[in-house]
Amino acid sequence: MKSDSLVIKQRYDRIAPFFDGLQSIMEGFLYRRWRKKLWAKVEGTHILEVGVGTGKNFDYYPVEAQITAIDFSPAMLKQAEYKKTRKTVSVNLNLMDVQTLCYADNSFDVVIASFVFCSVASPQKGLKELYRVCRPGGQILLLEQVISSNPLIAELMNIINPIARALMGSNININAIKLVKSCGFFFVNIDKDSSHFFKLIEARK
Repeated sequence: MKSDSLVIKQRYDRIAPFFDGLQSIMEGFLYRRWRKKLWAKVEGTHILEVGVGTGKNFDYYPVEAQITAIDFSPAMLKQAEYKKTRKTVSVNLNLMDVQTLCYADNSFDVVIASFVFCSVASPQKGLKELYRVCRPGGQILLLEQVISSNPLIAELMNIINPIARALMGSNININAIKLVKSCGFFFVNIDKDSSHFFKLIEARK
């Protein structure tokens, strides 16, 4: 039997060439401004982006930062490589799973991710890895899909989640805030303008 991580990776490998097109409407109308807001919060120059995907955050990278970015899908990373070359972005891209990061403890000033942990087989394990590789006092910045606080909408999200997972490889009903708070951070803040469906989360180690 295939592991959950392998199944999710294969789904992203399958949709990688079409991923930007599939999300173009939501990206233009909603996600783009939130990505900009997420990256505006960065405090530090040694940055790890997990779940780089096709490179949707490249336009928001701080100019003088030293950035490493990872993804567990070879096909998504290939799209990011194309975009890196086209946009002449300075970033070190690596094939890696957030659940088992190959970096030393306390390696980065900032660890950042956008819409990633809804697609991680064990999100708590991945978040604990972020905690491990972030330096003391450093930032964890997340833009994450969450289950709605509205009970009726939450129930609907639970019903359609198997479809979303089959098509896009992501769970739309995770409780990202609860997961982050369970991982040992001394400070967790939720941006007050976050919606019912996603949250901008800042945590400190």
